[in-house]
Amino acid sequence: MIADCLQTGYSQSKGDTFMSINDWPLAERPREKLLAQGAAALSDAELLAIFLRTGIRGMTAVDMARQLLGQFGSLAALLGCRLADFQRCPGLGAAKYAQLMACKELARRALAEEMNLSDALQSPAAVKDYLRWVIGRRDVEVFVVLFLTAQHRVITVEEVFSGTLTETRVYPREVARRCLQHNAAGVIVAHNHPSGVAEPSAADRSLTDSLRATLALVDCRLLDHFVVTGSQAVSFAELGWL
Repeated sequence: MIADCLQTGYSQSKGDTFMSINDWPLAERPREKLLAQGAAALSDAELLAIFLRTGIRGMTAVDMARQLLGQFGSLAALLGCRLADFQRCPGLGAAKYAQLMACKELARRALAEEMNLSDALQSPAAVKDYLRWVIGRRDVEVFVVLFLTAQHRVITVEEVFSGTLTETRVYPREVARRCLQHNAAGVIVAHNHPSGVAEPSAADRSLTDSLRATLALVDCRLLDHFVVTGSQAVSFAELGWL
């Protein structure tokens, strides 16, 4: 349970003597290791420890980071946690949660910037990374639309519909109306599967056909439809369905 967070942790120690990170060899300290080898050389726990900065009595920041990752299950789950769950962990409060959410939003904006600066069709990896980050781990189904220029540049991204754990109702006429509002020449649409299984359903394919037909009436092309989870984004275009 999250409520038991950090209750069974262990510390970097020598015998029965607690060792703080400052007592470690320089090459093993997360911050110094990052500066010497680059961020990619660090584990999730070491990177999180740099964010935490300090531990609590009897636990280093690295110990706390390992326990947080263990209790929440993954780094992605930690980044998506609620304030109430985060605050149940000793030594962590609203200020640190705000910093964590700021880091998450900076990452989202960096991905959006990378996507916005490229041709959406020529850089499908950037689009997939953005979608997985933004909606891949949402706990309800949501439907987003990327509105594009004739040169496939992103005009804006909107979450148009949201639903339940298993479905969301999508109205093609509303998508068409917003295309006209944004003067979009094309769109990429996406929705998530909270189940974690990215395989498109028969209903997903039927919706895609309806969207394509409706958008054609307003001279707007449906360029792709992605089904997204936290780890995968399946493209209808790549499957030859568009």
